[in-house]
Formats: sequence, structure tokens, C-alpha cells
Amino acid sequence: MAGKAVLVLGAGSDGPGWGNGKAAAVLYAREGGRVAAVDLRAEAAEETAGLIRAEGGTALALTADVTRSDQVAAVVERTVAEFGGIDVLHNNVGVTIMGDPVELGEEAWRRGLDLNLTSAFLACKHVLPVMLRQGRGAIVNISSLAAQRITDYPYFSYYAGKAGLDHFTRALAIRYAAKGIRANAVLPGVIDTPLIYKQISGQYGSVEEMVAARDARSPTGKMGTAWDVAQAALFLASDEARYVNGVCLPVDGGLSCL
Repeated sequence: MAGKAVLVLGAGSDGPGWGNGKAAAVLYAREGGRVAAVDLRAEAAEETAGLIRAEGGTALALTADVTRSDQVAAVVERTVAEFGGIDVLHNNVGVTIMGDPVELGEEAWRRGLDLNLTSAFLACKHVLPVMLRQGRGAIVNISSLAAQRITDYPYFSYYAGKAGLDHFTRALAIRYAAKGIRANAVLPGVIDTPLIYKQISGQYGSVEEMVAARDARSPTGKMGTAWDVAQAALFLASDEARYVNGVCLPVDGGLSCL
């Protein structure tokens, strides 16, 4: 990753601790990447960029609503201006809006699809021309095991959005393979990140009940961490994965085998 320009969308955490995007951004930098850390919240983007700088890395903190094409275009333009190009696009944005088709409002349904799927489309719309000019690039989309497997959570827009993201990734991989651009996805299983305490804990009687249930769901007996997801993303983004394309890689302790 030495010297590579990396654009991470969704680089902040939903709360204290390590979210998937935050861990990935820091890990890319530790391996020598120059990272543009983008988040909806300026303070979250700056926190991640600050962690990178504190370790001697290069980071740029940017703010954008990734469902807005003009704002995505602006952060892409700024990243190219600062770093001279974009070698890696890491799409980390994902939101678990609860609700089945009867109870979920139409606006919430569309919001879920926009956050979980359209955001990656918009990022690719504006980053792919840069990568095509360069003749190289790697795209890593953070999907979810929920794209392939139904859980007891009623997050229908999340299921649909992430399933769409997997197929979108495979289509990217085939479309641009001959242009030197690869696209892969990481599918986290039960992962212990700040997001679950804000967006999923309400499905349980208590936080302790949630943690115990999610630990028990994993074949390993414990949830994974954001670093497990980040390490997989790092490999897929790296030159070591130069012949890995169109893969949707579960990082789930084996849960997808059940």
C-alpha cells in the first residue's frame, strides 16, 4: 500500500471504539497508504484522520453525505487534488434501518437503499473516471452476510441493499477487469462495533443480552472485530490480491457455512 491514495467513505465510528471504516482507514495508513477519511460527521472524519497523523501517517479529513452526488464528486475532486489520484476506493457506508414491508415507511425504505447501495454507485460514478485515466485501481465494498443470509432482524432495506451491493460488485469486476480495475466485497458476519450498540441493541432486552446472543451465533463463540474486517479489506485492496476479482468474501468465523 506504500504511497497509494486511498479514499474511505464512512471512515468514522458511530460511537467510542473501532468501527469497520475507522479501522480500515487506520490500517491502510499503517501500511503506507495516504488516506482521505470521509464521514457525514466532520468530527468523526477528523478523529480518524487525527489517529493516522498521530502515528506519522498522511490523512485528509473530509465531510460528505454519500447519498448526494455533488458532495461525493467534491470529495473525489479534493482527494485527487491532494494525492494526485485514487488507487483504492473503500465503500464502508451501511445503516441497519429496522422494519418489515408492512411497518417500514416508504421514505425509510428508500433511505436504506440509498445508504447501503446508491452510495457505492455514486462513489464509483465519480471515482471510476479517475481510475480509468490511471489504468489501475481497486474497489472494496463493505457488504454484509445479511446480503446472503436472513437473520432474526427485520431490516428489509438492509437485506435488499447489501444483496444489491454484492451483485453490483460482481458487475463492476467484470466490466472493468480489462481496464486494470478490480472490485471485491467483504461480508462481515457478527462483528462487535459501535454500530450494533446504536442500531441493533433495541432488538434485545438489554445490551448484555445482545452481546451474549451475537457471541453465541458465531461458530467461534465470539463476535469478530473491526480489525478482522479491515485486514480482509487490506488484502483485497493490495497488490497481493492482483488476481482476486469479483469476490464476495465472508468474514464471519464460519457462520456462512451453517
